[in-house]
Amino acid sequence: MPDRLLPLLTDVPQTGDALGARLGVGRVWVNTLAHELREAGMPVLISRGGYALAPGTPAPGLVRVTGPLGHALRYAGTVDSTQDALRRWADDPHAPAPHGAVMVAERQTAGRGRRGRTWDTTGGTLVFSVLLRPESGLALSVADLGLLPLAAGVAVHAACGVGGLKWPNDLLAPDGRKLAGILVEADLRGEEARRVILGIGVNVTHAPPGAAHLSTWRPDVTRAQVLGRSLDALGTHLGAPGTDTLAAWTAASVTLGRAVRVQTPQGTTEGTAEGLDAHGSLIVRTASGPRTVSAGDVELIGTLTGGPAP
Repeated sequence: MPDRLLPLLTDVPQTGDALGARLGVGRVWVNTLAHELREAGMPVLISRGGYALAPGTPAPGLVRVTGPLGHALRYAGTVDSTQDALRRWADDPHAPAPHGAVMVAERQTAGRGRRGRTWDTTGGTLVFSVLLRPESGLALSVADLGLLPLAAGVAVHAACGVGGLKWPNDLLAPDGRKLAGILVEADLRGEEARRVILGIGVNVTHAPPGAAHLSTWRPDVTRAQVLGRSLDALGTHLGAPGTDTLAAWTAASVTLGRAVRVQTPQGTTEGTAEGLDAHGSLIVRTASGPRTVSAGDVELIGTLTGGPAP
C-alpha cells in the first residue's frame, strides 16, 4: 500500500483527505502510509498542510527529461543496490525494463563502486543506475565499453557544471576532492554486451569524509535537477561518435598533462598522462617509454591547482 501512495506525492503538500479519496482509504490510513514511506528512507514531509516529498526529490513526476533516457524511472527508499535492483527489473519476465530505464534510490544497503568498494549513500547523495541495451542501436562491443565511463563522466560534468574529470570514472571538485563516481557493469556474450548497467553517484548536498558536495559551488541545485540534466546529457553523448566523446573528455580532464601513479592488475605505473587512445585507454609516458593502460586506479601526483573552472 505505501507504494500506491508514493506516485501521488509531489513537492506540493496535499491533505490526507484528498490523498485518501484517491486511494479509497481514510486520512488516518494515509498518515500511516506516509510514515511507512519515511521509515523506508523516503524524504516525506508531514505537516499541518498535508503530505509532500522534499523539494528536489528525484522521484517520477519531479524529474524532467527531454532525451531518450529516463522515461521509465523507478524510485525507491531502500534497496540493496540500484545496480542489482535494475538488473532484477531488466530480468522481469512479465515487464522487463526497457533501454534507458533508470533506478534511483535514497539508500543502499549493499551499494558498491569499482573493484568492490563500498558506495556511500548518505542523505544528500544522488545514486542511480541506467540500463543500456544493444537493440537500441547503441554500440556495445567489448571494444566500445572503454568509452562508456568517459561518456558518462562528460555527461555528469555537464550536469554539475563544476570540476574536472579524473580517468577513468571520477568527477573531481575544483578543490580536487571527489564529487561523483561511475560504475560500468556489462553482461557479456562473446564480443558483445547483452546489456550494460551504468551506475552513477553524485554528492549533491552531502558528502562522505574527504569528499566534496556540489552545493558548495551550486547552492541552489537539487538532486532532481542533477538527475534530469545527467540523463539528458548522457543520452546526447552516448549517441555521439567516439571521437567526440574523447574530445569532450579531454577538454574537461584534470588528468592529462599531470604526473600520475596508476595501480593496475599488473602492478604500478608512474609517469605523465599524455592522452587517450581510440578506445579510451590512458597513455602514460614512463621513464621507459609510453604505456597504454586500459584499467586501473589513477592517483594524481601533486596538488590539483588547475583544470576546468566552475
